[in-house]
Amino acid sequence: MKLVTFTHNNLMRVGAVLGDTVVDSLGDANIPTTMIAFLTAGRPALQALQALADSGQARLDLADVKLHAPVPRPGKYLALSFNYADHIAETGHQRPEYPSFFTKQSSCVIGCGDAIYRPKVSDKLDYEGELAFVIGTRCRHVPIDKAHQVIAGFMIANDVSVRDWQMRSPTFMIGKSFDSTGPLGPYLVTPDEVGDPHNLSIKTWVDDDLRQNGNTSQMLFNCYEMIAYLSQAMTLEPGDVVTTGTPSGVGVKMQPRGYLKPGQTVRIEITGLGVLSNPVVQEPDDNELY
Repeated sequence: MKLVTFTHNNLMRVGAVLGDTVVDSLGDANIPTTMIAFLTAGRPALQALQALADSGQARLDLADVKLHAPVPRPGKYLALSFNYADHIAETGHQRPEYPSFFTKQSSCVIGCGDAIYRPKVSDKLDYEGELAFVIGTRCRHVPIDKAHQVIAGFMIANDVSVRDWQMRSPTFMIGKSFDSTGPLGPYLVTPDEVGDPHNLSIKTWVDDDLRQNGNTSQMLFNCYEMIAYLSQAMTLEPGDVVTTGTPSGVGVKMQPRGYLKPGQTVRIEITGLGVLSNPVVQEPDDNELY
């Protein structure tokens, strides 16, 4: 299923995209209204939504709803750096011995179609097209061969980065956590629809310019290894988002620099996960995101 968080008639809830319609869960007591609660409820909630989809009822036109990030406010947003050899080469870094994670603050998250702000304090705004996965089961010390069992689904992420602020701290966190620098979506695709997550094409365009063209088979650490590693240190919980690194082609390494400018649009496509598209605008004086 293609799970979504959406608003219709000023009410936000969970649903599923089927073609050009959305399965509307409103009024079904077996389907929680928020994605984290939905994932926490586990298989019964997923089965209830599937039954609603199979019934052919409770449909809305996709054009009539507002899609949000599938997980609008994840409890954790954990991002992996330097996970593609070609990106490591373009940055001049050494291949890491262990997965190198940083955090993005959840207030950075926006959905497909929402605006990415070029901040008032920097013009060094960059894109990073990435595969993301979402944890579906509370877990700790997960072995690699069991890690697939705790993934609720996969989606597209744009790890938007304010490069000069990123380099002010070895943790990267502040330059990765500006408001609007966490586009996610357009939907959360369950693993049965994705197949092998480690053989997916990933492409990033800025307007009509193809900037990144990679494949998740090129990742140094795969999704299951990431879960095994992280879960040795912390409890992973339903709704936690993990992004898996970006291939080469980022704007900071172009000559001249390919930083994002107001008026441009970033579009990321990953096999089977749809298209995540966001316009770039100058941060407004009132700084109201919604």
